[in-house]
Amino acid sequence: MKKLLFTVLAAGLLFSCSSETKGYVIEGTVTGDDIEGTKVYLRKANALNQMILVDTVKIADGIFSFQGDSVQAPELHYIFIDNSPGNIPIVVEKGTIDISTQRDSLNFARIGVTLQNELFSDFLSDSRAMNRRATSMNEDMRDAMNRKDTVVMNSLREEYFELQEEAKGYELTFARNNPNSLISALIIDKALTTKALEMSEVRELYDLLTPEIQATTIGIKIKDKLDTMGSTTIGAKAPNFSAPSPTGEELALHDVLGKVTIVDFWAAWCRPCRAENPNLVRIYDKYKDKGLSIMGVSLDRSADDWKRAIEKDGLTWNHVSNTSYFDEIAKLYNVNAIPATFILDENGVIVDRDLRGILLENRIEELLQ
Repeated sequence: MKKLLFTVLAAGLLFSCSSETKGYVIEGTVTGDDIEGTKVYLRKANALNQMILVDTVKIADGIFSFQGDSVQAPELHYIFIDNSPGNIPIVVEKGTIDISTQRDSLNFARIGVTLQNELFSDFLSDSRAMNRRATSMNEDMRDAMNRKDTVVMNSLREEYFELQEEAKGYELTFARNNPNSLISALIIDKALTTKALEMSEVRELYDLLTPEIQATTIGIKIKDKLDTMGSTTIGAKAPNFSAPSPTGEELALHDVLGKVTIVDFWAAWCRPCRAENPNLVRIYDKYKDKGLSIMGVSLDRSADDWKRAIEKDGLTWNHVSNTSYFDEIAKLYNVNAIPATFILDENGVIVDRDLRGILLENRIEELLQ
């Protein structure tokens, strides 16, 4: 079974701020065997969601300490201890943060009560309760499958779907009722990324957030996404872009607009993209003389892989790529998964998106009539 929508968030958040100081202090106490001199790392995720090192200290007399001179806004960090499983997620912000943990159970560290930490604790407690229910259902499902008991299996499926809806409802209610919580911003960002809500609903939740939470890294990220998505919704003018073609010439979207244009984000390594390519070839061959244009935007890292895929799949339309994975063009169109397609009219206005197979063909036929 799939994990609950925000199980990933159960890894972390905490904290409150103190206006007494511009910086932060993290004071940690660790118990366990052979901890003296063990290295402790403070890390956070960068814009590419890669862990980067912020600071390193050593445990002395069972204690470690991190200090920072200034904090612009609350931000999620993680504490790792050498040769210890898991990590301790914390929200670094102004003030002193007290941590008490055992080296073999970092995920259950105790953190001094602050506003953000208290909100996090409430959220985590309810999330863990739902996760335990999901785990129990999983075990019951395996047992029912072994017994080939279809009645119980169907009942468990229905119960699980209900639990999913309950989890989603709880998370969104939490975000609405706690606009001063960093976890609320993370919930809103997840809903936006997974398209669990309409953009208007996401914007409404974002507008409820306090100025402090809107000013956090995740708050700014949400705003940027909303602004970008607003420019790539149906009815909006498609943002222009340019990039190198397979022959190295710079090619812009506005230079290749047809009566109808498909902007197709794909890559040689993307199996669903490659599986859809024969359908695109058939549609293009059928409608290119009636005004259909396609601009393929590859998210490959290798120019050779990109060019070989074009040739192998027989993709005879226009192509561009910066060969830099999910690059600025993908960000411009808020594309975080492929395949992704945008259908434009002759004026470059987005009239539909993310259609494939017969649905795509029917829409192209309708637009070209």
